Amino acid sequence: MIKFLDLKAVNQRCVPEIKAAFCRILDSGWYLLGRELDTFEAGFAEYCGTKHAVGVASGLDALILIIRGYGFGQGDEIIVPSNTYVATVLSVTACGVEPVFVEPDPETHLLDSEKIEGKISERTKAIMPVHLYGRLCDMNAICKIAKKYSLKVIDDAAQSHGAVYERDNRDDNFEGRATGHSFYPTKNLGALADAGAVTTDDSELAEKIKALRNYGSQKRYYNKYLGLNSRMDEMQAAVLNIKLKGLDEDNARRRKIVQYYLDTIHNGKISLPRPPKNPESHVWHLFVITTKERDRLRRYLQENGIESQIHYPIPPHKQECYKKYNSLSLPIAERLANEVLSLPISPVMREEEVETVARVINAWKQ
Repeated sequence: MIKFLDLKAVNQRCVPEIKAAFCRILDSGWYLLGRELDTFEAGFAEYCGTKHAVGVASGLDALILIIRGYGFGQGDEIIVPSNTYVATVLSVTACGVEPVFVEPDPETHLLDSEKIEGKISERTKAIMPVHLYGRLCDMNAICKIAKKYSLKVIDDAAQSHGAVYERDNRDDNFEGRATGHSFYPTKNLGALADAGAVTTDDSELAEKIKALRNYGSQKRYYNKYLGLNSRMDEMQAAVLNIKLKGLDEDNARRRKIVQYYLDTIHNGKISLPRPPKNPESHVWHLFVITTKERDRLRRYLQENGIESQIHYPIPPHKQECYKKYNSLSLPIAERLANEVLSLPISPVMREEEVETVARVINAWKQ
């Protein structure tokens, strides 16, 4: 069986360093908000090109803390893509904010910047682009819209660690921006459990989030804000310190696999993703194809020893927990939910496995 993602093999490459880190932390007697986290926050901020990184307990918490850090709540709206994982929307509603859904570009599956302005109201406070599958949204256009309407930008970068922002025509004076990251074990940069971070150039916001993640406290037993318990532990920080060193190499391997898929897979019943103009703006967390016979193709792959996944079979507005939005008509997101299929891709895939995936798909017939 060709696994969709062999997490054991991914982590096996770092086992000696991880074991050494575990012993170091165990012997230190300090397990939260310590040196390992300080090291990771400094290293990840430098890697992302931001002034600050704040380690938190999960990617969902990272987004929630940004929203709370900006002070958004009841009566406010945040624009979100209709095609995303439910966590994006959960972060908005968890803060009492109303999500306003905008359809994706049918080609990239990302938030369509040309549809945003039509959804902005006097209650709109922010735009939350999701860099889905590892591909960057059109941030030049999104930041221009945000600046025009005095909105914040809250990036959901759970799947895009290592992607480089295209700076052509980008307004570097735009400062109302913060990014939430997830280090769930399956991510390009994955911990061994849940973990997340906020990156930003906004020093005031970073300091507030540091307090919010720690019960709202900047000084022990003195609580300035209504905070959370959302602290990245020392072990996860240590693992991420180890893995961050190899992230660019892993992403390069992903791009190589994708290039083989794009060059080799030829089946008229399948649509392949189109790569961006700047290859560095996509880290291929997922390689997502579309086909009108998605379920039949998935069964065929399984029968031929190839695992695949569906990201995602139910769009957020159709989830049972969001019954108030179930009647919304968002046809592009709904169509994608019925047609998308993610093929195996990871930095530990062997050449023969990649070749087998392409060969089996090419042999798929009516």
